[in-house]
This record gives sequence, C-alpha cells and structure tokens, in this order.
Amino acid sequence: MGAKLSRVQVIAAYPITPQSKIPETLVKYVDSGELEAEFIRVESEHSALTVCISASTVGARVFTATAANGLAYMHEQLHWAAGARLPIVMALANRGLGAPWTIFNDMQDSISQRDTGWMQVYCRDNQEILDSILMGYKICEQIHVPMMVCFDGFVLSHTVMPVEIPEQKQVDRFLPSYVPHLQVDGPEPININPVMLAEPRDNARGVACPSYMGFRMRLQETLESAGEVIRRVGGEFGEIFGRDYECLLWEYRTEKADTILLTMGSLANEASLAVDMLREKGYKAGVIGLRVFRPFPAEKLRQALAGAKQVVIFDKNISYGYEGATCTETKAALFEGGLHPYIANYIVGLGGKNVVASDLEAATLEVLENKGRVNGPKWLGVAV
Repeated sequence: MGAKLSRVQVIAAYPITPQSKIPETLVKYVDSGELEAEFIRVESEHSALTVCISASTVGARVFTATAANGLAYMHEQLHWAAGARLPIVMALANRGLGAPWTIFNDMQDSISQRDTGWMQVYCRDNQEILDSILMGYKICEQIHVPMMVCFDGFVLSHTVMPVEIPEQKQVDRFLPSYVPHLQVDGPEPININPVMLAEPRDNARGVACPSYMGFRMRLQETLESAGEVIRRVGGEFGEIFGRDYECLLWEYRTEKADTILLTMGSLANEASLAVDMLREKGYKAGVIGLRVFRPFPAEKLRQALAGAKQVVIFDKNISYGYEGATCTETKAALFEGGLHPYIANYIVGLGGKNVVASDLEAATLEVLENKGRVNGPKWLGVAV
C-alpha cells in the first residue's frame, strides 16, 4: 500500500518468504489498473535490483522487496545503487540467513549489508512500515541515496494489526512527483558510471570531475548529513498525517532512568513491557529503540544515554568472532563522547527464537544483580 500510494512507476521483485505477498499484491494493483506502473518479472533478486537501478537511472520512481538470501544475492547491486546515487526504496522483511535454512526472523540479513551505502530504517509495527515507505521516497529523492525499510519477518509481515491508511491526496501533498537528477536523453549525451581513475580529471569542458575516492567521500558526507533530512521529513510527515517521526530514536520511560534496554524493530515493544515490569520492582529502567541504524545516530544516542549507568543491548544479529553489531556501534558512539556506562550484550531471537518481555526482564535483572559483571556477548534462550 505504501508503494501504491507513492505512485511508484516500476516494480521488480522475486518471491522469497516472508516478503512474497508484497509483489503478489502489487501485481494485482497493476493488473487491475489501480496502480499505473510496470511490473517486471525477473528470474532472481540480483536481476530485480538491476531492473530498479536501470529504471531509476532513466527517471522512474521504483520499488522492490526482498528478504534474507535474496538480499545477499543483491549484494553487488546494492553497492551499485548507492554508488550511482539512486533513490531506490526497498522493503526488507528481515529473515535469518542460510545455511542451515530458516524462514523465520532475525536481522542478520540487513545488518550484514550495512556498509553498502544504503540508509536503513527499522520499524516497530505495521503502521511504521507504511509510513516509512512514504517518507523513504521523499528522503531518498532529496539526497539521492537508497533506503531499506526493515521490519521483522512473520512477527510483523504476517501479523494483522490496525493501520491508518492515508488518502491519496494527502500523500500527493506530502510526496510530489519524482524529478530525476540525471538527464540521460537530452541533446548532450553523458557517461554514467564509467571507469574512474585515482585522481580527478577534467571533462571535455575543462571542468574538474571527482576521482573514485572523491565519489566515495561525497557519499559518506551525504550520509553523515542525512539524519537531519530524515528528521525534517519526519516532522513534515507529522504535520500532514498526525504521526511524528522527527526523532531518530524511540524512547520510553527514559527520564531519570539509570538502566537502559537498547534494541531495534518490534523487539522495542517487548522491551517496553519489560521496563514496566522492572519499574514495578523499583528499578529505574527505560527503553531506547534505534529507528534509524544508517546513518547511525551517534550524537542523539549519546544524548539519550548520558545518564545511564548500565545499558543492556539486545541484538538479533551477531558479528561472528566479536559481538552484536548494535552493541559495537553503541560502544563506539559512547567512547567518542567520553561516556562509559557498563554495557551488556545479549544475542536474541536468531532464526525466529521467540523472545518475550519476561526474557528481557530476566536478562536485565541478571546484569543488575551481578552489578554489571556479565561477560558477553551472552546468548539468550539457547539450550544447546
């Protein structure tokens, strides 16, 4: 529905559980005439993103969706889309990677692609999925960087919940027609993504053009400044639709909290219930959920954690040989700001392992009762 309301013009996707229902539904919209778009049937996820890259290059607003090994198959083209500065929006139903096979949820797929130059937004519920798709196009088309809208497979993708669907005229007011930043069919031909050399060179007009490293630096500078664009667009969204997304973090009961539970996606909802349980026991606990993981909101996170004595981080991923990626990134952000709370890391929910509020409460109590002496990362709920 978010893609339909955004008036996407080209859709290419390959079926993979648990995102298959997305292209199945979109092709019905196209066939019925509800959505004026081209649906391109492809033989693989690599080709799906290739189609989106080509269509976006010539000026179309494009959409794709995938999960797990499908995203891994796109890996080469993820770099290409970001390096070509294309405003592609992808829905990603997070699912564990094979082998061994699982069709259930964790965040290993998207976290493993965090260095490809794409923005990454993580959603707590289905309303946020719809809203993030709409905001995604406005953000991407301003700064010319692609975005993954990530949400927990099955936990959200196959859960029914109330969602407020805006009227098309409201969306059109918020999201104008796409004006491409490339002109490929004008009177003067241009080269797109040619082989780059290590030093800048003048073009035919004598204008100095960046080197390969210069392009990489420009992409980094854009992503470093993208947080403010995301905040501004989130505020504009709130003015029109009444749901404000100006923050890069979710916070719950964090005022004067000395113990923070930190996580992403729908697990932030379970963490909120765990905090309520901890508060009933007299602990000053709160929740921070990372809504935006790329660009990483380091400064905002430092501000939010300034009063914390201990931070318990729950990761649905693992950087093999070290710890959860959210934990590593949080440590780096705090170190840069001179903050030194005790940090405990728990690996949870891999391959759909169920995680409930009482699990998060028990892990936090373990940290509190051991006065911070919980070596990690610890694997929560693994019997074998």
